[in-house]
Order: sequence, then C-alpha cells, then structure tokens
Amino acid sequence: MRRSVALLRGRRAGFSLVEMVVVILVLGIIAAIAAPKMFNTATDARNNSTKQSIAVVRDAVELYKAKNESYPAAASITTDLKDFLRGNFPAPEVGANKGDATVKASVKDPIDDAGGTNGWIYNETSGEFRINDATLLTW
Repeated sequence: MRRSVALLRGRRAGFSLVEMVVVILVLGIIAAIAAPKMFNTATDARNNSTKQSIAVVRDAVELYKAKNESYPAAASITTDLKDFLRGNFPAPEVGANKGDATVKASVKDPIDDAGGTNGWIYNETSGEFRINDATLLTW
C-alpha cells in the first residue's frame, strides 16, 4: 500500500506544453472559421432592418392612398404618414445616406433619379418608395 501511495505522489498532475499548444491551435482554428460569420450578422441585421422599414412605409403609403384616394405629397410624406406608422419616420440603416430619414421627391422613376443626401426617394405620382442609393434601389 505504501508503494502505490508513493507512485501517486511521484506522478505529475496537469497538462504538458504540447497538449496546451494543441488545444490553443484547435481553438484558434475554430475562431478563424466562426469570426467572419459573426461579423456578417451585424450587416445582415442592418440590411433586414432597412428592408423592413421600406415595407412598412410602402404599406403606409398604400393605406394613405386607400383612405385619401391619392398618394401623399412628397414634401409632407413624413407628417402625412404619421397616423399610419408607429413612432417616428424610419431612417435607412444602410446605403450612402444611412441614418437620414428625409425623403427626396422624384418626378421620374426613382431608379433613374437616385442620388443626393436624402435617405429615401419617393415618387408621389406612382407611390414608389425606395432607398436613395443607386446600389440598393432594387429592394
């Protein structure tokens, strides 16, 4: 019995340097694979938020037209739609003019008329409402 106790005391408890390096390498590989997916989550959330804002405003424009038999005026769209939106008029979370809730009036097709410093672009004759960024107009 004394002999087995002596053997146990002589054994080291813990991990060797090689074992620690292997574990750190494996964790590093996992982090390198997972990190890009986690960072894209924020971009996806901003894109989805803006798409949802567009859908909500488009629905509000259609409700306004159903009630008033015409589309809201571009100059007063943010106040005209107040009864159809919950809270403040939304601002886009992406694009060249992100964070700007102002609306650019467009007399032609918004796809041809994009540009400027406004966050949104709106055609009051057709009721078209889009993000004011040439690369995101297809939303």
